[in-house]
Amino acid sequence: MATSPYNLVKVVLNYGVSAIDPNKIYMGIPNYAYDWALPFIRNETVAENIGNVEAVERARDFGAVILYDETSRSPFYNYSSLDGVPHIVWFDDGRSMNEKLRLIPEFKLKGGAYWQIMKFFPQNWLVVNSIFNIIKKV
Repeated sequence: MATSPYNLVKVVLNYGVSAIDPNKIYMGIPNYAYDWALPFIRNETVAENIGNVEAVERARDFGAVILYDETSRSPFYNYSSLDGVPHIVWFDDGRSMNEKLRLIPEFKLKGGAYWQIMKFFPQNWLVVNSIFNIIKKV
């Protein structure tokens, strides 16, 4: 499934704000993608952790068509590796980040925090700057 499915994030946030002051909650924000070899076998299959930009590049390299799942509000695609193994890749793009980041003001949360900041993902920062007024405190 998606790295951070919108529908499940909303379930968690609904519960969170029912038990904790929203001004004390930071929403976790993913900055990574998962490439899963198929078939998925619980407790056996391990995903490759890649960046969101790398996910798009991989789709291009394998000629995969990127689709968008409306329930999770996340992009994904399928491809077959050079050894013929089928894969599914779930990642985030500007659309999915926009959906997730808009939950912060919707739920009146304190803010957001990234799980992995070291992967290059310029679309994310464009979305952040379009939603939030970023100020530098000195």
